[in-house]
Amino acid sequence: MHSFLSRLNTLFAFTISVLAVLTIGVFISTYFEKYHETVSIGVNKPIVKHMTDYSANRKKNDLGVLQLNLDMNLNQLFDWNVKVLFLYLIAEYVTPTNSLNQVVLWDKIIRRGENARIYLHDIATKYYFWDDGENLRSNNVTLSLAWNIIPNAGRLLHVPANGSTSFIFSDQYTTSRAASPKSSS
Repeated sequence: MHSFLSRLNTLFAFTISVLAVLTIGVFISTYFEKYHETVSIGVNKPIVKHMTDYSANRKKNDLGVLQLNLDMNLNQLFDWNVKVLFLYLIAEYVTPTNSLNQVVLWDKIIRRGENARIYLHDIATKYYFWDDGENLRSNNVTLSLAWNIIPNAGRLLHVPANGSTSFIFSDQYTTSRAASPKSSS
Protein backbone atom coordinates (compact mmCIF):
# COMPACT_ATOMS: atom_id res chain seq x y z
CA MET A 1 0.00 0.00 0.00
CA HIS A 2 2.48 2.65 1.16
CA SER A 3 6.13 2.53 0.38
CA PHE A 4 8.80 2.25 3.05
CA LEU A 5 9.88 5.88 2.54
CA SER A 6 6.29 7.11 2.93
CA ARG A 7 5.93 5.24 6.23
CA LEU A 8 9.32 6.52 7.42
CA ASN A 9 8.29 10.10 6.56
CA THR A 10 5.04 9.69 8.52
CA LEU A 11 6.89 8.33 11.55
CA PHE A 12 9.43 11.18 11.38
CA ALA A 13 6.71 13.86 11.10
CA PHE A 14 4.80 12.34 14.04
CA THR A 15 7.99 12.25 16.17
CA ILE A 16 8.79 15.91 15.40
CA SER A 17 5.21 16.92 16.26
CA VAL A 18 5.34 15.10 19.62
CA LEU A 19 8.71 16.69 20.46
CA ALA A 20 7.36 20.15 19.58
CA VAL A 21 4.35 19.64 21.88
CA LEU A 22 6.62 18.43 24.71
CA THR A 23 8.91 21.45 24.27
CA ILE A 24 5.94 23.81 24.46
CA GLY A 25 4.82 21.97 27.60
CA VAL A 26 8.24 22.47 29.19
CA PHE A 27 8.06 26.19 28.37
CA ILE A 28 4.52 26.61 29.75
CA SER A 29 5.24 24.65 32.94
CA THR A 30 7.84 27.22 34.08
CA TYR A 31 6.43 30.36 32.45
CA PHE A 32 5.04 31.83 35.70
CA GLU A 33 8.12 31.12 37.87
CA LYS A 34 9.62 34.31 39.34
CA TYR A 35 13.20 33.12 40.08
CA HIS A 36 13.85 35.82 42.72
CA GLU A 37 16.31 35.37 45.59
CA THR A 38 17.77 37.65 48.23
CA VAL A 39 21.49 38.40 48.13
CA SER A 40 23.84 40.26 50.45
CA ILE A 41 26.36 42.65 48.88
CA GLY A 42 29.05 44.42 50.87
CA VAL A 43 31.80 46.88 49.95
CA ASN A 44 35.18 47.34 51.65
CA LYS A 45 37.85 49.99 51.12
CA PRO A 46 36.42 51.98 48.18
CA ILE A 47 39.05 54.37 46.80
CA VAL A 48 39.42 56.46 43.66
CA LYS A 49 42.62 56.74 41.65
CA HIS A 50 43.37 59.29 38.94
CA MET A 51 44.92 57.17 36.19
CA THR A 52 45.97 57.59 32.58
CA ASP A 53 43.89 55.47 30.20
CA TYR A 54 46.51 54.25 27.73
CA SER A 55 44.00 52.38 25.58
CA ALA A 56 42.14 55.55 24.58
CA ASN A 57 43.51 59.02 23.99
CA ARG A 58 45.86 59.07 27.00
CA LYS A 59 43.69 61.36 29.07
CA LYS A 60 43.27 61.04 32.82
CA ASN A 61 40.21 59.13 34.04
CA ASP A 62 38.94 57.94 37.39
CA LEU A 63 39.49 54.34 38.41
CA GLY A 64 37.40 53.00 41.26
CA VAL A 65 38.99 50.26 43.37
CA LEU A 66 37.02 48.30 45.94
CA GLN A 67 36.67 44.92 47.58
CA LEU A 68 33.42 42.96 47.49
CA ASN A 69 31.59 40.67 49.87
CA LEU A 70 28.92 38.52 48.22
CA ASP A 71 26.65 36.08 50.04
CA MET A 72 23.87 34.20 48.23
CA ASN A 73 22.23 30.82 47.94
CA LEU A 74 20.83 30.34 44.44
CA ASN A 75 20.23 26.58 44.59
CA GLN A 76 16.46 27.18 44.70
CA LEU A 77 16.58 28.82 41.26
CA PHE A 78 17.43 25.56 39.55
CA ASP A 79 14.37 23.66 38.44
CA TRP A 80 14.13 21.12 35.65
CA ASN A 81 14.02 23.83 32.94
CA VAL A 82 17.04 25.89 34.13
CA LYS A 83 20.27 24.91 32.44
CA VAL A 84 22.64 27.80 33.32
CA LEU A 85 22.65 30.94 35.48
CA PHE A 86 24.73 33.90 34.34
CA LEU A 87 25.30 36.23 37.32
CA TYR A 88 26.62 39.77 37.05
CA LEU A 89 27.20 42.61 39.53
CA ILE A 90 26.34 46.08 38.24
CA ALA A 91 27.56 49.45 39.56
CA GLU A 92 25.17 52.32 38.79
CA TYR A 93 25.91 56.00 39.30
CA VAL A 94 24.98 59.42 37.92
CA THR A 95 27.32 61.98 36.35
CA PRO A 96 26.68 65.48 34.99
CA THR A 97 26.94 64.21 31.40
CA ASN A 98 24.94 60.95 31.84
CA SER A 99 21.80 60.37 33.85
CA LEU A 100 22.69 56.68 34.28
CA ASN A 101 26.06 54.95 34.11
CA GLN A 102 26.23 51.16 34.46
CA VAL A 103 29.45 49.18 34.81
CA VAL A 104 29.71 45.39 35.22
CA LEU A 105 32.28 44.67 37.93
CA TRP A 106 31.96 40.89 38.42
CA ASP A 107 30.30 37.92 36.75
CA LYS A 108 30.02 34.16 37.12
CA ILE A 109 28.44 31.27 35.23
CA ILE A 110 26.79 28.52 37.27
CA ARG A 111 25.74 25.34 35.47
CA ARG A 112 23.12 22.86 36.62
CA GLY A 113 24.63 20.48 39.17
CA GLU A 114 27.23 22.96 40.43
CA ASN A 115 27.03 24.40 43.93
CA ALA A 116 25.07 27.65 43.72
CA ARG A 117 25.85 28.67 47.31
CA ILE A 118 28.29 31.56 46.94
CA TYR A 119 30.12 33.23 49.80
CA LEU A 120 32.97 35.50 48.73
CA HIS A 121 34.80 37.73 51.20
CA ASP A 122 37.14 40.63 50.32
CA ILE A 123 37.50 39.80 46.63
CA ALA A 124 38.69 42.29 44.04
CA THR A 125 36.41 43.24 41.18
CA LYS A 126 36.83 41.07 38.11
CA TYR A 127 36.65 44.04 35.70
CA TYR A 128 38.04 47.57 36.01
CA PHE A 129 35.73 50.30 37.30
CA TRP A 130 36.70 53.06 34.84
CA ASP A 131 34.80 56.31 34.54
CA ASP A 132 35.25 58.23 31.28
CA GLY A 133 36.14 61.43 33.05
CA GLU A 134 36.63 62.57 36.61
CA ASN A 135 33.24 61.81 38.12
CA LEU A 136 33.78 59.08 40.72
CA ARG A 137 35.01 61.27 43.58
CA SER A 138 32.22 61.91 46.13
CA ASN A 139 29.81 59.99 43.91
CA ASN A 140 27.09 57.71 45.25
CA VAL A 141 27.33 54.25 43.65
CA THR A 142 24.70 51.52 43.93
CA LEU A 143 25.74 47.88 43.52
CA SER A 144 23.10 45.35 42.50
CA LEU A 145 23.20 41.76 41.32
CA ALA A 146 21.17 40.35 38.45
CA TRP A 147 21.14 37.11 36.51
CA ASN A 148 20.09 35.68 33.21
CA ILE A 149 18.42 32.29 33.28
CA ILE A 150 19.27 30.13 30.30
CA PRO A 151 16.49 27.53 30.05
CA ASN A 152 16.26 24.22 28.26
CA ALA A 153 13.18 25.55 26.45
CA GLY A 154 11.53 28.94 26.56
CA ARG A 155 12.47 32.54 27.01
CA LEU A 156 15.73 33.97 28.29
CA LEU A 157 14.93 35.72 31.58
CA HIS A 158 16.67 38.74 33.10
CA VAL A 159 16.02 38.79 36.86
CA PRO A 160 17.25 41.44 39.32
CA ALA A 161 18.14 40.12 42.77
CA ASN A 162 16.47 41.25 45.96
CA GLY A 163 19.07 43.29 47.78
CA SER A 164 21.57 45.96 46.83
CA THR A 165 24.01 48.28 48.56
CA SER A 166 25.14 51.87 48.11
CA PHE A 167 28.38 53.60 49.03
CA ILE A 168 30.11 56.90 48.38
CA PHE A 169 33.63 57.16 47.04
CA SER A 170 36.08 59.43 48.86
CA ASP A 171 36.31 63.06 47.77
CA GLN A 172 40.09 62.74 47.37
CA TYR A 173 42.24 60.70 45.01
CA THR A 174 44.48 57.95 46.32
CA THR A 175 47.97 57.69 44.90
CA SER A 176 48.96 54.55 43.04
CA ARG A 177 51.91 53.81 45.30
CA ALA A 178 50.30 54.18 48.69
CA ALA A 179 46.86 54.05 50.20
CA SER A 180 47.06 57.63 51.45
CA PRO A 181 44.64 60.11 49.85
CA LYS A 182 45.95 63.14 48.02
CA SER A 183 44.09 66.30 47.29
CA SER A 184 42.68 66.86 43.82
CA SER A 185 44.30 69.38 41.58
